[in-house]
Amino acid sequence: MEMTMTQKILAKHAGLDSVKAGQLIKVKLDLVLGNDITTPVAVKEFAKIGVDKVFDKDKVAIVPDHFTPNKDIKAAEQCKYIREFAHDKDITNYFEIGEMGIEHALIPEKGLVVPGDIVIGADSHTCTYGALGAFSTGIGSTDMAVGMATGEAWLKVPTALKFVLTGKPSKWVSGKDVILHIIGMIGVDGALYKSMEFVGDGLKNLSMDDRLSMANMAIEAGGKNGIFLVDEKTIEYIKANSTKEYTIYQPDEDAEYEQVYEINLSKIRPTVSFPHLPDNTRTIDEVGDIKIDQVVIGSCTNGRLEDLRVAAQILNGKKVAKGIRTIIFPATQKIYLQAMKEGLLEIFVNAGAVVSTPTCGPCLGGHMGILAKGERAVATTNRNFVGRMGHVESEVYLASPAVAAISALTGKISNPEKLEELVCSKTASQSK
Repeated sequence: MEMTMTQKILAKHAGLDSVKAGQLIKVKLDLVLGNDITTPVAVKEFAKIGVDKVFDKDKVAIVPDHFTPNKDIKAAEQCKYIREFAHDKDITNYFEIGEMGIEHALIPEKGLVVPGDIVIGADSHTCTYGALGAFSTGIGSTDMAVGMATGEAWLKVPTALKFVLTGKPSKWVSGKDVILHIIGMIGVDGALYKSMEFVGDGLKNLSMDDRLSMANMAIEAGGKNGIFLVDEKTIEYIKANSTKEYTIYQPDEDAEYEQVYEINLSKIRPTVSFPHLPDNTRTIDEVGDIKIDQVVIGSCTNGRLEDLRVAAQILNGKKVAKGIRTIIFPATQKIYLQAMKEGLLEIFVNAGAVVSTPTCGPCLGGHMGILAKGERAVATTNRNFVGRMGHVESEVYLASPAVAAISALTGKISNPEKLEELVCSKTASQSK
């Protein structure tokens, strides 16, 4: 039977020769992941199962990242609870303050996921690791508990959508713009419980950071998972970060896809998602005059080194607009340190931004960037639901680091292609 990349991975881990869409299967897991919000519930359910240890201490990862550094007593108690569990079960991959990062940036960086793996995580953006040619998907805390205890999970084989990417993105267009374009095109339920498979010659023009950003937001189209064809860039990334053995799965030529989309990357414009759904997208040319109060650059979607470099390129030697709170979150300690070595953090601080330790904080309206009633933010995060970043009457506009950075300079949603024009106009006004 002809199969997609996802179906081949699922078949292998189920011990079957083949699988088909809609089939219920039980698979062996390569990694089970949780954070400080979802793991406490999983630990309570784990205790009910009646086992005294996790199935494999090297195949469970727990990363407190949502409310850490602890924002209040309740957050501190939750982290203490899972910290004690991790220590009691001798879990190898427990990462907290000082060595931690935002989980979906940290896990690939630590080399814990490689092509051909199956990963479940009690966080919807676990789909990020599909950028590495793995099947990864978000699950609930109960499934996490069972996964930790047994190393297995029940899954329904998803149908698939094929995205054939061609061309090369223009200078200020990144993977974030590509995925926002796709979500705007198919809708937030356009890939509901489907596998989003990315192939085509255009892949060579997308960096691994681009791909991680795109796979991260597969869930925003309803996807069960997003997965990229493994190529030289993938292998180079894996070899630089992991010593695990891996298996590359290619889709069969006659694999069955529910729909095939052809996307020319050169045609995509910088894209912004308006409140209050990720599919409410407009190109930068259609935005209009939207004044803002806050800019957030970071998160598991866009807090990687390339993202910070783009922001620094735009902010270098300039000042953010008066009254615009600009908060930048490197996604991991390693990224933070490299950004420091490259002078990016100095650029941000000199521009009037603040730089935070890695945390999910503002993305989910947790801490370190909450919006008040009536306030607007441009954010490189992944969701802009009602009240997502604070008050229910606040607004979040999703955008790339380039759009976010230039918007910080102008105080309104702006086009990074106008950067040179902005610099010239400021220089002219200062010389008068």
